[in-house]
Amino acid sequence: MKRRLAIATLAVLLLAGGASAWFLLRPQASDTGFQGYVEGYLIFMAPEDGGRIEQLAVDSADRVTQGQLLFRLESSMQIAQRNEAEARLHQARAQLADLQTALQRPEQIAILKAQEGRAQAQLSLSQAELDRQHTLFERGIASKAQFDQARTAFERDKAAVEEAQRQIEAGQITGRTAEIRAAEASVQAAEAALRQAETRLARRQVVAPAAAQVQDVYFRAGETVSASQPVLALLPPENRRIRFYVPEPRLSTLALGTFVGLSCDSCPTRLQARISFIAREAEFTPPIVFSEEERAKLVFRVEARPVDGAELPIGLPVTVTPIETEAGS
Repeated sequence: MKRRLAIATLAVLLLAGGASAWFLLRPQASDTGFQGYVEGYLIFMAPEDGGRIEQLAVDSADRVTQGQLLFRLESSMQIAQRNEAEARLHQARAQLADLQTALQRPEQIAILKAQEGRAQAQLSLSQAELDRQHTLFERGIASKAQFDQARTAFERDKAAVEEAQRQIEAGQITGRTAEIRAAEASVQAAEAALRQAETRLARRQVVAPAAAQVQDVYFRAGETVSASQPVLALLPPENRRIRFYVPEPRLSTLALGTFVGLSCDSCPTRLQARISFIAREAEFTPPIVFSEEERAKLVFRVEARPVDGAELPIGLPVTVTPIETEAGS
């Protein structure tokens, strides 16, 4: 009995020793995969001005299209400012129209010039009559009353010519033109103020910049947010990245634009991604002199974009495997 026990014990020891030797001396399988995870570059949607959220049109996990309303802020003050700017514009345009109407038109100037010509002709007759009466008065043929009457007629016609000239100048004075230019500038300023008011009102509504999925919502309707404070986060499909780390000795096996395979417990088969970023600096540098063993402690961050359209959850652990085939081949 003792002999059988000793033989059995020796057999167990031999088997254990053989297993240990095989485990220690077996060829090590080459680990070609890299551990990584899914990361998303979120777009944080925030209002440019603060205020109370009046409407939240989406919720977490909703899919939105480009231009779709995400949320709206209360905008009664902005509407009042827009209405005021619109009223000021109407007032400025009315003032400009009034000034333009008050200015003499070319047809009216032509009438005034015709009146000036008639007055000039009358003045010429008065001048001739005055000269004739003056000659007759000096010769003693005409009386002093006739000479005075001719001189009065001349002065009257001369004043009529001056009046016609002043009316023409009044219709073409530069001061009136300057007032019209000032009114035109007021109209332009009012138009700019209206555009600003409409822009401020439009900013109270925030829409999706691209097709995406609502990743998270931070505020709800009725709550107040500050300017540039995110209300929700969007994740467009093209903003997903696979982030993984590569030891320094194997960094040379990867290059920008090459494809890698993706695998995880719940992932579809044959997923691929294209490398879009390779860090130039190591994430960890040993505080000792490099050696062949210590080089393996250097890891570099690498990012790849999925090319299969798979919407993998953010934070999902994945295994990245270099492949030599092109995507879709």
